[in-house]
Amino acid sequence: MKFYGSHLCPDCEAAQEVLDREKIPYEYVDITGSMANLKEFLKLRDRLPLYQDARVEGFVGIPSFVKDDGTITRDVEEAMG
Repeated sequence: MKFYGSHLCPDCEAAQEVLDREKIPYEYVDITGSMANLKEFLKLRDRLPLYQDARVEGFVGIPSFVKDDGTITRDVEEAMG
C-alpha cells in the first residue's frame, strides 16, 4: 500500500501510528518532502472524484492510501481492510 501524507499533518501522524501498531506494511510518500512527491500526489488528487470536497474546500486531501489492488481511500480503517 502507498500512503500519501506529511509529517506536518496531525491526521497523517495518527494514521501512521495505527498502521505501525497493526503492523500493516506501507510505502510512505511524504508530499512535503519533495516537489516530485507533491506532484505525484496532486496528479492523483486532481483527477479523482474522491477528492472533490478537498479541492472545493481548500483541503490537501491527506492522509490518502492506494491499496495494492488499486483502491484509493482517505480512511485508514478502510485502507487496512
